[in-house]
Amino acid sequence: MTHHTTLRLGTRGSPLAMAQTHEVAAALMAANPVLRPNGAIEIVVIRTSGDRIQNKTLADQGGKGLFVKEIEEALEAGTIDAGVHSAKDLPTRLPHGMRIGCVLPRADPRDAFFARHDYALESLPAGSVVGTASPRRQALVLSVRPDLKVALLRGNVGTRLKKLEEGVVDATMLAVAGLDRLDEAWRIKTYLDPNVIVPAAGQGTIALEIRSHDTATATALESVNCATSATILNAERAVVGALNGSCNSPIAAWGRIQGGEFFMEALAARLDGSAIHRVRLAGSFAQALSIGHEAGRQLSEALPPNFFPDD
Repeated sequence: MTHHTTLRLGTRGSPLAMAQTHEVAAALMAANPVLRPNGAIEIVVIRTSGDRIQNKTLADQGGKGLFVKEIEEALEAGTIDAGVHSAKDLPTRLPHGMRIGCVLPRADPRDAFFARHDYALESLPAGSVVGTASPRRQALVLSVRPDLKVALLRGNVGTRLKKLEEGVVDATMLAVAGLDRLDEAWRIKTYLDPNVIVPAAGQGTIALEIRSHDTATATALESVNCATSATILNAERAVVGALNGSCNSPIAAWGRIQGGEFFMEALAARLDGSAIHRVRLAGSFAQALSIGHEAGRQLSEALPPNFFPDD
């Protein structure tokens, strides 16, 4: 922090990123009277490489870290105090000197399905084109419906829904949490079963990245940190980390508390959906992180050589 009453939040400029950052700011102001005066929280909009190039996959551009690269550079330069991220966009290995300083309570981690003429995934006509930029969504959709086609579809929520309406694609998928935060959840007609279309690690979670030794910012963020969501996020990230997953690796990890136990569903798939390896583990919540590591280890051992396209 620049001084004890100023906190600068760095964010992408998309509508969803801004909605998430305003959610963070509102939570911080509610919990910290010192941050309530005008100007106490400054929102710094940063355009990332991932925002600038929309006609290529993230893998072709160099990885999903392109959504956070310039924000991390601003952190390193000291021009912001915290970067606001969708946790699923954060690489599992953060740069030296950076760490996750705060995790807000997780929103709905599921995916929503949108199709022309209100088809469900199961009823889409054979040969229909599903638009997505997510290897995870591509692989899982094709595992359920190998008779469908998948085409690259990037952009923010509005852009993707417009392309669906224009017939560029026949169907697409969006994160429920993002639609909720944009007050667009009323559009949802179909929620995909998370046991089938397993969520991405960190989906629905907002994470704030800070400099490791910035104790002033860390202290300011403590009041809005959700320890439960942070533990679940760390467990899911442990799965991806164990697999050395890249942006082009169809990996899913979904941790949750149910009936007093912690459950982890994790999988790795071929991009064409032809093969999926799954692990389901359960234990006490105190074991969540070790369960995540174990799920990743079991998946790693189960995968044949060259399983992922960039191996």
